[in-house]
Amino acid sequence: MKNTLKLFALVAFMFTAFATSAQTAKPIKLGHLDVQKVMTSMPEFKKAQDDLAAKEQEIRKELTAMHENYQKLMQEYQANAKTLTELSRTAKEQEIQGLAERIQNFQQLAQEQMAKTQEDLLAPIITKIQNAVQAVGKEGGFTYIFAATPNFGQGALLYTADNSEDVLPLVKKKLGIQ
Repeated sequence: MKNTLKLFALVAFMFTAFATSAQTAKPIKLGHLDVQKVMTSMPEFKKAQDDLAAKEQEIRKELTAMHENYQKLMQEYQANAKTLTELSRTAKEQEIQGLAERIQNFQQLAQEQMAKTQEDLLAPIITKIQNAVQAVGKEGGFTYIFAATPNFGQGALLYTADNSEDVLPLVKKKLGIQ
């Protein structure tokens, strides 16, 4: 009986302690943001997309010229292969092979350059969004704001509670976007 009374007193004490701490604890305020929606609505993003498309078109034009030159060399070689001397034929084959290697290297470098250009164009936009989210989080008293865009930042949002607020309008307002 004595042990039961002690157990009851301990449970009552713990319950009172939890109830008191729950009343004084700061409420958790959750928010979520579709980063992709913010990014695609920014004028800077549209300009970055245009700049990226222009760079891609420039590279594609240069690559097309290289392919046309390759085709021309191949046609000349095939048309004259029987009349060329062994030395001339070997020189033409090496020239064609060298051009094919340059085309392959160009394609690889172009892919790397496009990725770097995209990264350079998006970095200031991402920084601007991050700064706006930080400001909205502080001003709005949010405990957490989660990225609701899969594969962006640290991970995707798996669950949105009813008390989670979509901060998209607040971030857009902070960025001056309608």
